[in-house]
Amino acid sequence: MSQIFPSAAELDAHAADESSFAQWRLGYGPVQHSPETQAAVFRLAHQLVQSGRQPDLARVYRFLWALDRLNAAGLWLVVHMTYARRVRLDGTALQTEDFKVQPEGHTGGALNMVPAYAGYLALNALTGETRGWLMGQGHCVAAIEALNLLTANQHPQQAQRYTRDEAGMSRLVADFYSYAQAPDGSVGVPLGSHVNPHTGGGIAEGGYLGFAELQYTHIPLPGEKLVAFLSDGAAEEQRGSDWMPRWWRAEDCGVALPVMIANGRRIEQRTELGTHEGLDGFRQHLRGCGFDPLSFDGRDPAAFACALWEMEQRLEHRVQELHNQILHYPLPMSYGIAETQKGFGFYGAGSNAAHNLPLPGNPHGDAAVRALFNQHAAPLWVAPNELAQACALFITSRSARPAEREHVLAVRQPATPQLPELHYQSSDCSPMAALDRFFVDLVQANPGLRPRVGNPDELASNRLGGVLKALKHRVSSPENEQESLHGAIITALNEEAVVSACLANQGGLNLVASYEAFCVKMLGAVRQCLIFARQQKEIGRPAGWLGWPLVATSHTWENGKNQQSHQDTTFCEALLGEMNDMLRVLFPADHNSLLALLPEIYQARGQLACVVAPKRERPTVFDQQQAERLARDGAILLDQAPGAEPLLLIATGSYQLAEMRRAAVRLSAAGCAWRLIYLQEPGRFRAPRDVWEAMAVAPAALLEELFPAACGRRILLTHMRPEVARGHLWPILGEARWQRVLGYQNRGGTLNEVGMLFANRASWAHVLQAAAELLEMSPLQLLSPEEWAAVCGEGDPLSLR
Repeated sequence: MSQIFPSAAELDAHAADESSFAQWRLGYGPVQHSPETQAAVFRLAHQLVQSGRQPDLARVYRFLWALDRLNAAGLWLVVHMTYARRVRLDGTALQTEDFKVQPEGHTGGALNMVPAYAGYLALNALTGETRGWLMGQGHCVAAIEALNLLTANQHPQQAQRYTRDEAGMSRLVADFYSYAQAPDGSVGVPLGSHVNPHTGGGIAEGGYLGFAELQYTHIPLPGEKLVAFLSDGAAEEQRGSDWMPRWWRAEDCGVALPVMIANGRRIEQRTELGTHEGLDGFRQHLRGCGFDPLSFDGRDPAAFACALWEMEQRLEHRVQELHNQILHYPLPMSYGIAETQKGFGFYGAGSNAAHNLPLPGNPHGDAAVRALFNQHAAPLWVAPNELAQACALFITSRSARPAEREHVLAVRQPATPQLPELHYQSSDCSPMAALDRFFVDLVQANPGLRPRVGNPDELASNRLGGVLKALKHRVSSPENEQESLHGAIITALNEEAVVSACLANQGGLNLVASYEAFCVKMLGAVRQCLIFARQQKEIGRPAGWLGWPLVATSHTWENGKNQQSHQDTTFCEALLGEMNDMLRVLFPADHNSLLALLPEIYQARGQLACVVAPKRERPTVFDQQQAERLARDGAILLDQAPGAEPLLLIATGSYQLAEMRRAAVRLSAAGCAWRLIYLQEPGRFRAPRDVWEAMAVAPAALLEELFPAACGRRILLTHMRPEVARGHLWPILGEARWQRVLGYQNRGGTLNEVGMLFANRASWAHVLQAAAELLEMSPLQLLSPEEWAAVCGEGDPLSLR
């Protein structure tokens, strides 16, 4: 008998010998096992027994019999989560009052995810090994929550509320899209419309389609396994996902198993993969990118279990061939294609309506639609005794392994890194030199923490030459000393792809550096990570991954040599809108101020930092003591000219500080009192938006020390747009009539930094213009006639240089 492809006759003969196989072959509910799936199950069962993972074939088949029933019950619960306020475990038809007045749910995708997640759970149980999971289409969470309830794979908050009885299941379906709200404004139930930290085993929300495709390869460490469920719409359109075989290395990556749910539909239209030609073309495309595609029946949970197992075996075989020098990188990377219909298992499968509400109306108020619901839910119902028996097999399978809610990827807690020696400078140099040396030394001091550098631009241009020399670009065929087969630098002109490499590397050390203007393309991926980490913190299970900086260098004020496309402060402005306890927005002005920030950034947990840093040589302004105080407090009094009611000068940004210092010299010459504050971390001085952020902002005493109420007249010169800075920093700016805020005004072009400052009315001379207005004095007391004419746009800008 062929062990790989048993014939139909051989399968019939096996069914005659093994009654448990014959029972499983009958299928359950909408699932009918194809000859291909039967052959795959035959092969899986024999391999599990031969490898010692299972005692006999009958046990494997009995488990798959249970899997069919778990799958049906999951489908049954999902459609109830969309439409019903309660369940009836005895299988009787639901009545008017049992339905939601306003049904809601991404029903079709969730129905497709039930066999996928059930098959994943089954493979874990059959092999005695808990793999991690990731779902790109987070709106399909109903499938996960339904099956987690049935298999007791819940965190305590859910386990207490959603028990495996009629009352608990009814609470689950009633809570889904109930819009319940707690007194503090938060969601009132431990359940959401997408994956959230209450979801057992969830590691990403999956609200932004396409990011799971960019991250899954970089998530598992050696010895770990990850199953990544992906959407066909995102897979065919997120081009960065094509490059995963380029980055995967057995030496520093765990097993990553991508499975695309090919249901053929977006929300309103068919995908390219919804056609036979599209699927064939996609398989060909995958092979061209270095993948090893495997298509299977995406309607059958057993087919998922078999496909995942086969994908693992293939990859293991490829790695062995690599070690035997038969193959070379990039290795053919397993890629599962689960062919199915959108919403398979319920009314409306394969239609656009299946995406959300497949029924043609609301069963709460329409008897005909109510009859349709009951008619199509009935085949999914599982008798309580059979369901209890099936669920028990899954639950008891975890006796000697972690539950899926506690898979290793969901409980990341890497060791606190050993910090290298800090080398402060006294001479002019690039602030990026501080980061360059620190990160190289940090990686060398922590060989147990996998490094990843995300690089969409030019590391050498951004003054990270040491990082490039030490860590090298990861390529398949190195052609110079800056490239290596095992390099740690992920380089691609796709900001989403490279930042995702670092966001996914939650067990290691990370660094991303890019031109400030192009960092904007990273925002969605970064925000998804921050949201999930904040929610983890709020429910008492904070993220354990190590912090790292997103460095926006070659920034707006230094990029005058290029056109205005390269002059954009949006990135730091957008991230300043995130919660300050999750992301710090920092503007170090010199080498020492950047260096002093790095230890805390890299020892933080579940927190990122946006560092806007110049790359050109800049004067050393802060000594070690000042830099460390600045890192701690977020702002520092740098200098002052004493006198009554001094003008408060506030600078954010290296070039802005230089302009403020020049303006201060003129103020002193005119006999004006002033205090110069360097504001490095604006978010520390905002009005906190909740109790968590309140713990991350400056205390009142520091606020008064730096920005005393007696200094009513204030000028802020900021790296950002003035309107954004004013909105965030109103607590330190005082009354509107006594404040002026200068910064980037969306003016630019091919200009040097002096020209950029002038074009945006943010030069030292414009500071003096604002000072004259606040001090109610003639600007000619601070500026020469030629300089004043230039400020007014009537003279030569060169007179200000």
